[in-house]
Amino acid sequence: MATNTHPTPPLMPRLPSRASTLSRARTGLVGLVLAVLAVSACTEAQQRKYDAVVAATSGDIAQASYPTIAEALAQAPAQGDEPYVIYLPAGQYREKVLVDKPNVHLIGADRDKTVISYGDYAGMPAPDAKPGSGEKMGTFATATLTVEAKDFRAENLTIENSFDFLATDALPKDHTDKVNGTQAVALETGLNSDRSAFRNVRLLGYQDTLFVQGGRSYFVDSVIEGNVDFIFGAGQALFEDSDIVTRPRGTERENVGYVTAPSTDISNAFGLVFLNCRLLKAPGVPASSSPLGRPWHPTTTFPDGRYADPNAIGAAVFINSYMDDHITAGGWASMRGTSRDGSKSTVFTPESARFFEYQSHGPGAKSHPLRRQLSDAEAEAYTRDRILAGWQPSF
Repeated sequence: MATNTHPTPPLMPRLPSRASTLSRARTGLVGLVLAVLAVSACTEAQQRKYDAVVAATSGDIAQASYPTIAEALAQAPAQGDEPYVIYLPAGQYREKVLVDKPNVHLIGADRDKTVISYGDYAGMPAPDAKPGSGEKMGTFATATLTVEAKDFRAENLTIENSFDFLATDALPKDHTDKVNGTQAVALETGLNSDRSAFRNVRLLGYQDTLFVQGGRSYFVDSVIEGNVDFIFGAGQALFEDSDIVTRPRGTERENVGYVTAPSTDISNAFGLVFLNCRLLKAPGVPASSSPLGRPWHPTTTFPDGRYADPNAIGAAVFINSYMDDHITAGGWASMRGTSRDGSKSTVFTPESARFFEYQSHGPGAKSHPLRRQLSDAEAEAYTRDRILAGWQPSF
């Protein structure tokens, strides 16, 4: 059970006895006053540390500021210039969270014990669909936590999409319970987000775990788990000193999935950049089963029709990163896109994207003609300052 507790204050010193001398009495009184002041200052400092505290279970409401994350977010200033810090004690928070106010910080008690979880998936009926319309939710509406404001920060917590991907993935294609639309986002940094920072955060999902749709994002000392295109989007994201973990599928197959699927606009020099990361695999993931990425050209509406965005020249770069043996020898893969006639006949190859490596190491780091390498001079351009366009995140 999660509770909003503070360290037990030190015991107060005993008052001097009547037999004590006046000097000892004065000394004891001074000590008592100083102790009271110290405890009061400590308590006030702890109270000032967080603007709101959320209870993980209904039994904790009496000891917390707000019973849900949504209610705590409702109290944040609409245009806050200073951080509004929300503390989440250890526990399960079953909420679909939207952060649409700037400078919101979510601070958990423990990365693996403070969990925000929800289970929406692309193929489920849209909540506002007309009866009988068959309208589905779609990938972009599935995120457990969506950031649509600037200067968001999260630390020491897990964000999970709990949709049971493995169960439906294990079913035969013609099974009546088979789900069509298994994309299920855990975290989305939306078009209105920018300067989103994450430290010691774990993102859990399978297909489409992390959607960096827009803005600049920074992930450090974190863990991101999934299998199919599980880090994707057009935003600029830097991953540093983090573990990128490929998870298994519901059935054995040669291709488990793709680590990335960037759709970076050609006007942006950087897309998804991994510095000093580890590409690991969960039990059940076979060797040579996961390409580093494939180029995603989202189907977009233009004046002359609706087709794959030709300007989405995806960028994904791995620098000084360890790769386990699940990474394929060729490193990258192609991806189909919508043609002008509405078919999926257009094929975008890795060579058409901005896919590169530099000093990869480990059993999955193999020499191959398709695995283009940055030169020493080119790699020097991949600094935190340049990737994040001058933004210097601090924790």
